[in-house]
Amino acid sequence: MLILPAIDLRDGKCVRLYQGKFEKSEIVGEDPAKVALSFKEKGAEYIHMVDLDGALDGKIKNMEAISKVVEAVKIPVELGGGIRDIETIDMLVEIGVSRVILGTAALKNPDFVKKAVKKYREKVAVGIDAKNGKVAVNGWIRVSDVDYIDLARNMESIGVNTIIFTDISKDGTLRGPNLEQLFKIQNSVSCNIIASGGIKNINDLEDINRMGLYGAITGKAVYSGNIDLKKSIELCK
Repeated sequence: MLILPAIDLRDGKCVRLYQGKFEKSEIVGEDPAKVALSFKEKGAEYIHMVDLDGALDGKIKNMEAISKVVEAVKIPVELGGGIRDIETIDMLVEIGVSRVILGTAALKNPDFVKKAVKKYREKVAVGIDAKNGKVAVNGWIRVSDVDYIDLARNMESIGVNTIIFTDISKDGTLRGPNLEQLFKIQNSVSCNIIASGGIKNINDLEDINRMGLYGAITGKAVYSGNIDLKKSIELCK
């Protein structure tokens, strides 16, 4: 299983949120490239990034920081937040982003996702963020009435290969992942599933690894020292 340490960008800095609430953000790193390099040194083979400002505004806001991270680490980087058109994907792929994550667009504009998948195939992933099993959009501000499994199946049917699933109620809480929902999505589609939200320690990673998931994203647990990134990566390989 792939362990993807997370870098959430706000105003060019690394931050962590609590349950996706922007008013509950804390800065955990002034220099995202330096943070990314520290992850690489501990064995990270892939880095997960989110442009939080972009997720709110609907367009990429932290391009300079994103470019610096990609240039510095020279390992695959995936990015989500504010990607709403093909031109933005073109720009991100051009600067070296390995995989773009479409979130709000997956629910609001499935034709765009189809177009993106047709052009970029495995470079396009979909982020499904759910609250009580319902899909949330626009930086998690609005919760729809669409079930997360229904959206996953729709995305699979149009050729999406990778889905990042987040239970918002768990995100940034260190309360453990929603194993029940992860099990359900893992067994409902054939896509690669990446778990996100609530991972607190190495035991959580072992639980997810046993389920056969493709990957797990860990943010707050790494920054707080609850998880030894190097040991976790070695354990889950």
